[in-house]
Amino acid sequence: MSVFAPLGAALGHLADALSPLFGASATAAAIVVCTLAVRAALHPLARAAVRGEKSRTALAPQMAEIRRKYAKDPERMQREVTALYRKAGASPLAGCLPTLLQLPVFFLMYHLFTSPSSGLLGERLLDAPLGGHWTDALTDGGPFGPHGLVYLALFVLVAAVATWNYRRARKATAAAGTAGADMEMPGMGAVTKLAPLLSFGTLLTVAFVPLAASLYVVTSTTWTACERALLLRDRDRDRVQGQAADEAQPAVAAKSRPATAE
Repeated sequence: MSVFAPLGAALGHLADALSPLFGASATAAAIVVCTLAVRAALHPLARAAVRGEKSRTALAPQMAEIRRKYAKDPERMQREVTALYRKAGASPLAGCLPTLLQLPVFFLMYHLFTSPSSGLLGERLLDAPLGGHWTDALTDGGPFGPHGLVYLALFVLVAAVATWNYRRARKATAAAGTAGADMEMPGMGAVTKLAPLLSFGTLLTVAFVPLAASLYVVTSTTWTACERALLLRDRDRDRVQGQAADEAQPAVAAKSRPATAE
């Protein structure tokens, strides 16, 4: 018996529990619930990633000095940067962990809805089979048919989230200025520039994987956008409060000094 059979059975049981609310789309709802559960379990890692970003921001002056001092020695620069991150307990790749840990779940969804042994290929989301692809929708009613409209809704949602992510990343990069570039590890500049565009790659994923895997990707991407908005809002609020406290200290010190006679 395939190792995926018990997992498919578990997903089926969850769908049975949700069927009074979602009817024929209960399996699709079960996929969304499973995705939310996985992302909730990974939330501590997301918080740690944001704390890592704060730590890397604090290292910006030291990074700038290393880049200036070892500009002609990239290997030495790499060693010094690695040592600095290790000493500070920060990692430039910490933000990748939530994504990497989701990959097994994504491949699970992909397998369950491409393998006939799972018994789930006949499940549907509205009029679209969860084991189907966008190309099937194009040949079965066209992009605006009952099947195609499901994909159209997913494309619109993904495009909206990707656009929001892109604008937020561009705004953060502009606000960081040259300091943001100074704190990057050598070789990470290109990754930083391309990262905001990766969200648009989700459109290709939705177009070419089974609808069940697309549901997982879309739900996870939307969760990530909302999660980072909340976490970064808290981080920005803390930074503003810290700056206000720093600006208030000289004024308090000036008031506390005794007045001198002319």
